[in-house]
Amino acid sequence: MGSFFLLGPRGTGKSTLLKRRLPGALYVDLLNPELYRSLQARPERLRELMAGSPAVDTVVIDEIQRVPQLLNVVHALMEESRRRRFIMTGSSARKLRHGGTNLLGGRAQNCYLHPFMACELSDFNLDNALRAGMIPLVLDSPTPEDTLAGYASLYLEQEIQAEGLTRNIGAFSRFLEAMSFSHGAVLNASAVSRECEVERRTVVNYINILEDLLLGFQLPVFTRRAKRRTASHPKFYYFDAGVFRSVRPRGPLDSVTEIQGAGLEGLVAQHLRAWVDYTKGRHELGYWRTRGGSEVDFIIYGEMGFYAIEVKHSRRVSSSDLRGLKAFREDYPEANTALIYRGEERRRIDDVWCIPAEDFLRGILPGVALRFDY
Repeated sequence: MGSFFLLGPRGTGKSTLLKRRLPGALYVDLLNPELYRSLQARPERLRELMAGSPAVDTVVIDEIQRVPQLLNVVHALMEESRRRRFIMTGSSARKLRHGGTNLLGGRAQNCYLHPFMACELSDFNLDNALRAGMIPLVLDSPTPEDTLAGYASLYLEQEIQAEGLTRNIGAFSRFLEAMSFSHGAVLNASAVSRECEVERRTVVNYINILEDLLLGFQLPVFTRRAKRRTASHPKFYYFDAGVFRSVRPRGPLDSVTEIQGAGLEGLVAQHLRAWVDYTKGRHELGYWRTRGGSEVDFIIYGEMGFYAIEVKHSRRVSSSDLRGLKAFREDYPEANTALIYRGEERRRIDDVWCIPAEDFLRGILPGVALRFDY
């Protein structure tokens, strides 16, 4: 692979992965205060660093969003020589976009690093994943829940405040909590604005900040060859089930089952999103919802197949659980359908595979077509 951006939230292991895979590369660590100040003052000093290692053919610039002006220098160096490749990591897409990523003229593709997938962990346990999530930084900690509790504040302090993305940190903190009620639900910015007591346009800006910082993502409605009127608003998810749990309030008025259900749906969402990004070919991830109320949590459409997946936090399968999938099959008989649930038995009911959640997550393998019949 040539030059590329490796984007992912903090703690997903971008630097660790590259150092293991590319031990001989020249590393430019922008989290180093002295180096950061030097390159921020004069981005052209990157040339001097490279001149000091003439035999090195791979340059890794860690957290490049901290000095986006370096992109101009990288672009010029790419024009001068194609012998060297540049790998640029980032935990925020905001400054990269505003800093002129287009100056690279398509010479560097975007790649993404997500939290661990179940198939990457020999000791994967569903209950643990729902409680602590799948972020490597958290799972490697001797006190995972304490590390997770500080994760949101890490972003508030180091990203939001340091970059001046919003002046009202208190309002943004309330927004993070309010958005936890939208996790796995159709996004309603007006309802969120009422909940955290800020204007709707402010909420829209906050949502953009969440996405730019790679902390959350939206799923669009699947509308290809639609035979029925579909919903128009996307669904929202935090990028990790543990992060969702850490910002979601819990008390006497909060249903444990509701929180666990949203957590399971989010855990499946982050796995499917990782599969899409790690698998060659073009794939779309969305959800399906009609104006009449029929809904399927996840739709994957692409070169590897066509899948409709519903998630239920229940130990048993009822006929009502299959209603959305059956409605989808009426419009799209080509789709492979599956219900993911908390039971222990693998079943097939009316051409719908009913698969235990832990088995399903373990069976999602990057680069391999999803299979429900294993």
